Amino acid sequence: MKIKTALILCAGFGKRVQPITDSLPKPLIVYKNETLLENTINFLIKIKIEKIKINVFYLKEKIINFINSKNFSISIEIIDDGENILGTGGGILNLIKKSDEDDVLVINPDTIWDDSYIKSIEAMEKIYFERKIKNILLIVNNSTCFDKRFNGDFEIENNILLKERVNNFKYTGCQIFNKELISHKQLNYFPISEIWDSLLRESNLYGYEYKGEFKHLTDFEIYEKLFI
Repeated sequence: MKIKTALILCAGFGKRVQPITDSLPKPLIVYKNETLLENTINFLIKIKIEKIKINVFYLKEKIINFINSKNFSISIEIIDDGENILGTGGGILNLIKKSDEDDVLVINPDTIWDDSYIKSIEAMEKIYFERKIKNILLIVNNSTCFDKRFNGDFEIENNILLKERVNNFKYTGCQIFNKELISHKQLNYFPISEIWDSLLRESNLYGYEYKGEFKHLTDFEIYEKLFI
């Protein structure tokens, strides 16, 4: 089986990258002559995603105009988060309500996606369908991160994610997600970590380790090191 639809989360304020994001949404920051959003869309085309849905809120007109100015070879639908920002969880819920698919790929555009991720995502997808699970996260060891300043989010054992006193693995910003996990929620602000925490308590949150170098636009300090 194959994931056909991807959700790109583009609604955040990008406060940690201020002052760049005072007038520019974070997904439109340019890295090596290409915006982060364009890089993500082109990556999704490479992994044979058929449809993309993008949520917008902060400086949404700039993202809408950017998409409309391009001629991407894939179906892209832009979905407004509405009058109030919804957070990662609420944003995913708003997008997933507009999708006919039960299983979607959720991806953040502030990671610099390249061909080195393709095999890892294919392996993650294989585990997801073979084990008939509901959520699997692509993670990376702190040792292979460009930004090593922060602790990890998880530990991993037999592809099951754990929370320990010391955690060595970070979330890369890519997960496969089943709509059943979120369909009971009300459409308002909540972080996707609420869903993860519930699955962690039941030992039902899965992960797959990407072993390449992880480059992610964390904040202005990383912007100055990676983007200038």
